[in-house]
Amino acid sequence: MAQAKTDGTALGYEQARDELIDVVRRLETGGTTLEESLALWERGEELAKVCRGWLEGARARLDAALAEGTEPGEG
Repeated sequence: MAQAKTDGTALGYEQARDELIDVVRRLETGGTTLEESLALWERGEELAKVCRGWLEGARARLDAALAEGTEPGEG
């Protein structure tokens, strides 16, 4: 199960976002050791990267769809 957790490609946007929210809450709450906090921070960075990748992909698809809809001479 640890492999699926660290494999960002296996996570959907919503899964990564929800886990990131949980990580942030845990960090804000405190009560963890320095080692645990560092591990949470690293996981949060991984999850943020996954979310960013999904959002950039969605933006690229949207831009491509908009570009296809704009033919020269239209308007």
